[in-house]
Order: sequence, then C-alpha cells, then structure tokens
Amino acid sequence: MKDLILTDIKSEKAVLVGLITPEQNEEKVKEYLDELAFLAETAGFTPQARFVQRLEMPNSVTFVGTGKLQEIKEYVADEENETGVVIFDDELSAKQIRNIEKELGLRILDRTSLILDIFAMRAQTAHAKVQVELAQYQYLLPRLTRMWTHLERQRGGGGVVMRGPGETQLETDRRIILDKISRLKEQLKQIDKQKAVQRKNRGKLVRVALVGYTNVGKSTLMTLLSKSEVFAENKLFATLDTTVRKVTIENLPFLLTDTVGFIRKLPTNLIESFKSTLDEVREADILVHVVDISHPAFEEQIEVVEKTLYEIDKTEKPTILAFNKIDAFTHVAKDEDDLTPKKRENVSLEELQQSWMSRVKENCIFISAKEKTNIEELKQLLYEKVKEIHITRFPYNDFLYQTYEE
Repeated sequence: MKDLILTDIKSEKAVLVGLITPEQNEEKVKEYLDELAFLAETAGFTPQARFVQRLEMPNSVTFVGTGKLQEIKEYVADEENETGVVIFDDELSAKQIRNIEKELGLRILDRTSLILDIFAMRAQTAHAKVQVELAQYQYLLPRLTRMWTHLERQRGGGGVVMRGPGETQLETDRRIILDKISRLKEQLKQIDKQKAVQRKNRGKLVRVALVGYTNVGKSTLMTLLSKSEVFAENKLFATLDTTVRKVTIENLPFLLTDTVGFIRKLPTNLIESFKSTLDEVREADILVHVVDISHPAFEEQIEVVEKTLYEIDKTEKPTILAFNKIDAFTHVAKDEDDLTPKKRENVSLEELQQSWMSRVKENCIFISAKEKTNIEELKQLLYEKVKEIHITRFPYNDFLYQTYEE
C-alpha cells in the first residue's frame, strides 16, 4: 500500500496552502492551517511556509489563482527552502492535482490524503489495516491517471495482467482497484461479523464510550478510569483501534470504550471504512464527550463531533460533557474597565464553567486527566448514569445499591 499513498518519506519540509472564502474567514483559515500543520507534523513533515488566498470559490483547474500558484512556484523553486511537498487544506480533484504537480514539479497532498497517510502509519491490527487500505483505494479511484502503471503488480497470477483489445492502462488500473475494493469490503464484512459476535458475548453490561475530537485526552482518561495502560501521545489519531476495558466503580461494573478521534473534514471514506469500529459508539448506552477546553476552537470541535455522531447514529444517548485540560487553560479574563466586546480569548475559565453548566446542567464536568483534577467527581457522575441504566436491566438487584452507597 505504500506505493499508493507514500508513508515512508519523512522529515521533508512542507508548504501549506489554504483559501479564504465566504464560507471560511481569515480567522478560520488560520485555525485550519494550524491544524493542518499539526497533521503534517504527525505525518513526519516539517511545515515551513503558508500561502493563503482570498477567492469566492476554489479554482477548478489549480485550486488557487494563477498569480498565487506562481508565488508558490517561486518559493519552492528556491533551493534554500528545500521544499519536498505542498499540502492543500481541502480535497483536490484529479485535474487539480495533475495541473498543480505539473506546474510546481513537486509531490502534492491534500488534507484527505494526509489524513489517510497518518491512518496508514497508525494502523496496528489487521482490522485497522484493512479499513485504511479500503479508504485509500476509494480515495485513489476517481484520481487515477496514467502514472499509476505500477498497480499491475498488485494483481495476482504472477504479476501478469491480461488486457482485452483496446483496453488502456488506465482502464486496467481502474479494474484492478475495483477488484481490490471488492475484496477488501468482503474482508471487512467477515471482520464485522466477528466483532458483532464479540460485542454480543459481552452480555448486558452497560457500555460507556469515550468520544471526542482527536488529541483531546481520551486515551489518558481511559487509562485513569480503567487503571490499565492505554497508548497515548501528543499527536493526532494516536488511537485507531477500539480499546474496551471492564471498569468497576463502587462495585458497579460497566464496559468502557476508547474510540478513534474525529476531525474537521474527516474523509467520508474513512467514516464508512471504520463502520465496525464506530459500531462501538452506536451500541454504547452512555457517551462521555471529551473536550479540550484549552483549545481556542473547542466550541467548533464540539460541533464537529456532534455532527459526526449524528451521521453515525441518530439515536439520542445520555451524554456527559467532560471538559479536559483545565490545567492548560490560558485565557485571561477581561478587565472590568475594558469596554471592548467580550471574545473567547478574554473569557475566564470560571465564566466558561458557569455558561456550560447552565446549558447542560449536571451532565457537565471540568477535569484535568493529566493532573487528575476532578477525576473522582467524574467517576461519581459516571456511577450515577450507569446505575440508572443498570437498574432497568437488573431490577432484582436493586437492594444491592443500598450496600454500594453505604
């Protein structure tokens, strides 16, 4: 698979490109490019320059205008800059990729291919690898050009591909990929059946799923609550494979699941490919939506997660909003004599706590998984939520709760 979306070239210097449009203003583009830079670093690149242009809509031929493309070309042509790749913050069409590559003479990635690249690097289990490979081929199919002649090596039969009369290399490559997609989908069906049996065998225990934007601290929180080591690091998509642990709070057992993080502009192919992983979210009884309160765009991240959750499962579930990283919150409250409008940059943590707690009442808590702040309070809140559902499933055990609470 490394032939399709390169994952073995690291430490290249990258140029980032974004657009200011009626749908996304200059402030939003800066946030998006900050995130794109983090994605690039996670993939092993070194972001070194940014180019932004204001357009009504992306140029259908080169994404940016000819003047801006020439500006980028002059920058990457300078040998002192040592640019190895140009990364665009939106999905590019096959025509755009072809034209930009021809003009710049460099490898071109868009946000989707970069995310797929990271997923390919992160996939550890056979299940995750199949899911990522399927998403990669689905991304590649509409972008096929004659450059993909190496694909004939992917086909069986000793590397020999029988072409019919008049069949071009592009048609052959398309047929090879369609066959591969079909086989991968069949593999996933079998894996999905196995996963469904595993979930069924867990019995009637209440299920709690940790959900949230990527890199908000879900895995760190999972480690704290389950008292078992779960891989976590300060990079995007550190967790791809679902982790399930049995957790007991005050003698009340339940299953806790850590899930893959969401992100803006998450490729549709990935959501579809990771369907079985996201089934853990569908089948959860309670969601703990972990939010990075220290992130300047945390409210938009909440919206992204809620929108993605709705796409996955339109059923409303009891949800706890766990605002994490209060230790990293650095906003400074506005001075009383300051008459300028209040913005998120000058709202104090206390004000945010009050506003969110008034919105979602008791289903909201502010924590620091890193410093273990308010973790016991979170456990108590979880206990109450799990208990409500547990009682409906095991009504004859009601009397046990008196013992638990003493």
